[in-house]
Amino acid sequence: MWCISKKSCNFVPEIRIQTHMQTFVGNIDGRLDEKGRIFVPAIYRRILADSASKRIVMRRDTDNECLMFYPEEVWNEKVEQLRQALDEWDPEDQLILMQFMADAEYMEMDGQGRILLQKKNLETIGAQQDVLFVGMLNRFALWAPEKFAEKRLSQTELAARLRAKMKKTENRG
Repeated sequence: MWCISKKSCNFVPEIRIQTHMQTFVGNIDGRLDEKGRIFVPAIYRRILADSASKRIVMRRDTDNECLMFYPEEVWNEKVEQLRQALDEWDPEDQLILMQFMADAEYMEMDGQGRILLQKKNLETIGAQQDVLFVGMLNRFALWAPEKFAEKRLSQTELAARLRAKMKKTENRG
């Protein structure tokens, strides 16, 4: 049967509601307690509470002296991207996957919004008591403040790199 109008076909418009996780932004100071626990900033806890899963995955960053925290669904997307890029029968790819996954662990927040960080992870990033949370859109990083300060670009360098990246994006479109 051919429809002459939407009305004659009992047309029901498809409604798509896209839900996007709020983004982690800013830099927020934190302080470790004597047991190695840290309060996740309240704004980050609200974003995590709105996500589909309640678990967080923590991983030592491959390039910087910081810890990366992913909502579980974001982590699962990253792992799937990695899995698709690797050949499971290639010994070198197996080693890459093993090392990548070995540097990750599931984290649970306690009732007060704290996470417990292992001493080895704190030593890896050089954190003593003060730490810095840095938002990175769909994830956030935890730095020793002095390490982050060492890595930060000057405003001039940041502006130049942003312009270059954005020009590449515009040229693709």
